[in-house]
Amino acid sequence: MKKIFFLFLILGVVACKDSKPNTGLEQVQKSKLIEVFRASKTNYPNISVHRGGKGIKHYPENSLETLRYVNDSISAIFEIDIAQTKDGSLVLMHDNSIDRTTNGSGLVKNLTYKELKKYSLVDDYGNQTNYKIPLFSEVLKWSKANNVILTIDIKRSVSQKDVIKAIEKAEAKDISIIITYDVEQAKSAHSLAPNLLLSVSARNDEEFDRLLKANIPTENMLAFTGTRLSDKSLYQRLHDNDIVCILGTLGNLDKQAEAKGEKLYLQWKKLGVDILATDRPFEAHKAINN
Repeated sequence: MKKIFFLFLILGVVACKDSKPNTGLEQVQKSKLIEVFRASKTNYPNISVHRGGKGIKHYPENSLETLRYVNDSISAIFEIDIAQTKDGSLVLMHDNSIDRTTNGSGLVKNLTYKELKKYSLVDDYGNQTNYKIPLFSEVLKWSKANNVILTIDIKRSVSQKDVIKAIEKAEAKDISIIITYDVEQAKSAHSLAPNLLLSVSARNDEEFDRLLKANIPTENMLAFTGTRLSDKSLYQRLHDNDIVCILGTLGNLDKQAEAKGEKLYLQWKKLGVDILATDRPFEAHKAINN
């Protein structure tokens, strides 16, 4: 009996050595966008549509209908803004209040989603539409079904954690990019979601140096270089690290292109800009893709 006992004991020890330890941690599967958005590649959209589409008659910003309309016409990624209602629902809304973009009034944080649904969105020209403020979950579902990439701007009153949970629940990591504005936000987002691509602020060498010191892998970075042209050397340095560069033409640069000619978009691309974040997506897309 003793021999049999020791035989089983030895077999048990060997089995324990051969088996892998259960750490309780699942392997993190990275977003496919981490491989797609590399400076060494070109198979990604080169237009980012600000607020999901601004200044389009009868199509309000941050609406699902506008996303569909623009997506039917051009290849682009879409920047959207996430706010949170009184009852915790995540919705698309840029402002703290609904006064400018709907026919209603009040702060988003003081209204429930049921209350928000009573109001209709208006376009940038004051035209009321039949469109409603969309839930973030609805936009994630549509974007995932249509392979539409979102860059997600999280409003100050909303936690990164809540937004990332919504992305995980929708299994939408492969179409989602989290926007951050400083190193601390980038570190927080990467800690919460090391599998996601992040839009990080790298407007100059100093900001990029701080990001490198934060130990965020460069493969997780998509560099927003600001709304002014940077020196060509910054774009080159980012490219040397295989990081894609986004220039925000929204605002002054878009106005320059409108006044002086769309050829400016192509000139900015030739400086080393990979993606143009714009309020004029149709004009910019035509200028750099024809």
